[in-house]
Amino acid sequence: MKFGGTSVGKPERMHHIASLVTKETEPVIVVLSALSGTTNSLIEIGGLISKGDRQAAKAAIGKLEAHYLDFIAHLVTKPEAIDRAKAIVAEHFEFLNIILKISFSEALSKDILAQGELLSTKLFSVYLEEQGINHMLLPALEFMTIDSYDEPQIGSIKVKLSQILQQHKDTPLFVTQGYICKNARGEVDNLKRGGSDYSASLIAAAINASVCEIWTDIDGMHNNDPRIVKKTIPVEQMSFDEAAELAYFGAKILHPASIWPAQTYNIPVRLLNTMQPLAKGTLITEKAGSVGVKAVAAKDNIIAIRIKSSRMLLAYGFLRKIFEVFEKFRTPIDMITTSEVAVSLTIDNAVYLKEILKELEPFGTIEVDENQAIISVVGNEISQTEAMVKKLFGSIMNIPVRMVSYGGSPHNISLLVPAEYKGQILQQLNKGMFGLD
Repeated sequence: MKFGGTSVGKPERMHHIASLVTKETEPVIVVLSALSGTTNSLIEIGGLISKGDRQAAKAAIGKLEAHYLDFIAHLVTKPEAIDRAKAIVAEHFEFLNIILKISFSEALSKDILAQGELLSTKLFSVYLEEQGINHMLLPALEFMTIDSYDEPQIGSIKVKLSQILQQHKDTPLFVTQGYICKNARGEVDNLKRGGSDYSASLIAAAINASVCEIWTDIDGMHNNDPRIVKKTIPVEQMSFDEAAELAYFGAKILHPASIWPAQTYNIPVRLLNTMQPLAKGTLITEKAGSVGVKAVAAKDNIIAIRIKSSRMLLAYGFLRKIFEVFEKFRTPIDMITTSEVAVSLTIDNAVYLKEILKELEPFGTIEVDENQAIISVVGNEISQTEAMVKKLFGSIMNIPVRMVSYGGSPHNISLLVPAEYKGQILQQLNKGMFGLD
């Protein structure tokens, strides 16, 4: 059971989580994120230290510490529990104050970021102890590891975690940190993509869990973006493939990386709402549950690149050479279309854009369109669903579509549009595809 930042962001929510996890009839591993706002504060503190602005960093550390002291004042009530919670806060903020005197490095930045999850899990453990709930704190840094390519080592995680759990067979409840891990050099690091969701899915796969539950502040995966579209409905069931497509193309409730460990080991995933625990949420399994369109998602900050070359396009190996440029700069491609004289593709990472464009220049004329958005319509076997394409394009006739990707997956049709049309196209698809105004 994984609980995100908003789910642990207030003392009463931690109390609520304790009541949820203790209702379970089988042993549970609880994965916690940092308290909402903490990771952003720690990033800010790290940034200030890296710039040498120690005074501002010290003020930010003091402000965050005051927030935690206020948090524990409402979390626990017994004097011994208050003392233990205060000691935990003092220990972690002493570390943050000590690093003000140390020269900044990338490794130190990772240590700073790890403090949020370490604090949330330790404070939750103090509360459980105060309530007399039998549990054990399971340090993620003892089993969660990544290799030199920053990829999780599922085999190693499985072995280490099994050994720890084997020693504590009678413990019904374990509490561990999401997001943080150890890297190939044995330093504190983090899972980056997907954070705590990724941790939960990896742990579920490693222990062959009966289910991996992701608890957030929304009741499952919705058919559209509820922040933009007024009327949305939760999707009751979808396949791993559908969920991965939606997550990859912008559904914020789940990160695409967090799907594959559960999918690989066939562990059902449930997306549930901490604030409404009785809501059905979304079940993700091998089976899609039904045929047809399930949801629409949008991915922002997309850059479209067109390579026009009548001279080289049909030449043998031309596409391979283009792909090698993106491989060299470790930049994934989202969409691609080809014609007799051009190749159009999209990326969502501009870090090496200048270098990529420079290396593409010899292949032909290069055009770049920034501020684009990918709109993905996702469902089960939608390419075979009668009149689906007619319905889709009939819904968006007034919107300039830059690219269409159709047929690469039986679960997805993707459209590239200028970013300023994102809200409009999501609204129109909500009406045209789902009949929701």
